[in-house]
Amino acid sequence: MIKLLAVLFFGLFSSALYAQGAAAGPQGLANFVPIIAIFIIIYFLMIRPQKKQLEEEKSMLGTLGKGDEIYTKAGILGTIVGMTEKVITLEVADNIKIKVLRSQVGGLSSKLFEKKTDKKTDKKTDKKIEDKK
Repeated sequence: MIKLLAVLFFGLFSSALYAQGAAAGPQGLANFVPIIAIFIIIYFLMIRPQKKQLEEEKSMLGTLGKGDEIYTKAGILGTIVGMTEKVITLEVADNIKIKVLRSQVGGLSSKLFEKKTDKKTDKKTDKKIEDKK
C-alpha cells in the first residue's frame, strides 16, 4: 500500500518538479503541504484507532480465565472451561463443549449485555410506565 502511494505520489508530481527546476525553492515545498496533511489525517482517522483496538484486544485476551463468559466473532456464547496458548474450550450448554481459536474471541459477554442508559430514553420509559398506571 505504501509503495503504491509512493509511486502515485512521485508519478504525479515528477513532471512539476522537473518543470520548476532548482528555482522552485520554498514554493516547491508548499505544494507538498496538502499531501502531507492528507497523510496526517489518514493516520489519525485510520491507522491510530486500529492500533488502539488491537492493543485493547490483546489485553482482553491476556486477562481471560476459566469461568469467564465470552462471545466469539462467529456469535457463539459460552463459558471458558479450558485454555491453552492457542485454543479455548467453551461450554455452550450442559456438557456440550467446543474448541475455539483464541484469536476468534470477540470479547466478554458481560460487555455485550451492558445497558447503555441515556437520559432521554430513561425519561421516555418513565413516562410510558406512568401512563400505564
